[in-house]
This record gives sequence, structure tokens and C-alpha cells, in this order.
Amino acid sequence: MTYKSGFIAIIGRPNAGKSTLLNALLREKVAIMSDKPNTTRNNIAGILTQKDAQFVFVDTPGIHKPQQQLGRVLNKNAYMAMEDCDCLAWIVDGTQPFGKGDSFILERIQSLHKPCFLLVNKIDHLSKENMIKVLMDWQNKYDFHAIIPISALKKENLHELLQVLKQALPEGMAMYPQEMISDHDENFQTTEIIREKILFVTKEEIPHSVAVVLENRRMEGSRLHLQAMIIVDRDSQKGILIGKQGSMIKKIRLAAQKELKEKFGCPVDLELYVRVEKNWRNKEQKIKEFGLDELNDD
Repeated sequence: MTYKSGFIAIIGRPNAGKSTLLNALLREKVAIMSDKPNTTRNNIAGILTQKDAQFVFVDTPGIHKPQQQLGRVLNKNAYMAMEDCDCLAWIVDGTQPFGKGDSFILERIQSLHKPCFLLVNKIDHLSKENMIKVLMDWQNKYDFHAIIPISALKKENLHELLQVLKQALPEGMAMYPQEMISDHDENFQTTEIIREKILFVTKEEIPHSVAVVLENRRMEGSRLHLQAMIIVDRDSQKGILIGKQGSMIKKIRLAAQKELKEKFGCPVDLELYVRVEKNWRNKEQKIKEFGLDELNDD
């Protein structure tokens, strides 16, 4: 039996459904999700091992027109994954028309000369006639390896997607142990879960201005104690995050604590602090310090 294994970069514009797709394929939450653009900041590998293949899916930040240094770093993280992978899975929102952002990504794809699969997402929102029209429109844009209509949220057509991707993977041994489903450790996953709860409860500019750093982690008996620092870039944001009489930070803490308890299978005590780091999203050193630059080329 021929064994296949390889890296597949999941790319696309912000909010196309990349993280939803990754979690659906793995049937486990590896990447956090929210309706805020640029929820994903790091390249996160999700590993799916079958008896005859190992798929290493790399969830990437949404490619966008950056406003700050952080945005430029996030784009760079995505480009790096595109260059390092064996094939590309470009996910697009089937309910949205082709735009400048798509045109920009397409140019990048053309320059790489790699197998590219177009995944037309959110087909559960399209009538059959509309879906056919959307697929035809995309077919005229580029000679894709295949165009696959899917619904990441409803898990529609994902089995077919895996069958098609498997054919494009190179022959080779498994690169990760069978039981491993992500290349990021529990500390990273902890900070991401906290950040997801912040994204869920806050509005406007705050989600983009937040970074989370794990300061301390220790087991005491059967209880896990965690201390995390939430970084924002303005004093006013600190006030909003803490909330009236600490109501907002309590909401975030309780929601994160609940999910972390389920994840680690033990009681969790979480302490959260908020620190202002003025204009951190434009400071390369801070972006590296907070673990957001995948290159880490110090």
C-alpha cells in the first residue's frame, strides 16, 4: 500500500472559514473561531492521520491589506506557509463576489506553481442554480487542480475533499506521531482560548488590539492554576476590558475557565491581568515577544 503525507496550506481572506474547516476536518477544536477578521494570527498545523495517509493542514492568518506592522507579519506568516507546503487549499466565501483581495491572492498563487484546490465554502447558503453560477465564474479565473464546493460549518463534502487532496499528496512516511493532532503546545492553546473569549465578548477595535501571554502555569494537587496577561495598546481599552466593577474581565475569565476545564479534564483556576503596551502592533520586538511572528528570525 502506498502511503502519502504532506503539508496543505489553508489560505484565504479573513473570515472565509479557514479555522472552521480545520476543526471540522479534525473533528476537534484546534483553532479558535470568531466572526472577527484576523482571529487566526499564527500558522497552526492540524494533523489528520489515516491508515494510508497523513494530512498536515496549516491554518493561516487571513490575507488582507495591512494597517499596522502586525498585519504585515500576519500576511508574512501566511506567505511562508504557502511557500513551504506541498499544495494549497484556497477557501473562498461562495456568498461573496470576487474582489480585489481575491485577485491579490490569485496573483500569489500563480507565482508559486503549486497544485491549488479551490474550496467554495458556505454552499449551505446558496441555491443549486446560484452554486452552479458561482462555480462556473471561478472556473474561468484560473486552472485549479479541482474546485470543490463545501460547507465547513455543516461538514458538507469534506470526505470528498479529503479524497481529492490525498491524490495530490506526495508519497512518503508520516511526519508526526499518530496521536498528535496539532503542532502547538498546551500553553499556546490556553492563550488562544482566552483570546477567543475576549473576541466573543468585546466589540469594535478591542479584538485587534489584544494579545495574551501565559505568565504562570502550575498544578497543585488535581487543580491547574493559570495566570495570564492580556495586552492592549490603549488605556481606554484596559478600562473596557476590565468593565464596570470588573464585570467584563470576570465574564471572560469564567468562560475561559469553563473551556479550559473541559480541555484539561481537571478544575482550573484562572487569573487574568490587563497591561497597556502602547502601539504594540507596530513594534516588531513586541510582536515577536508575544509569539506572533512565525519566522522568529532574531
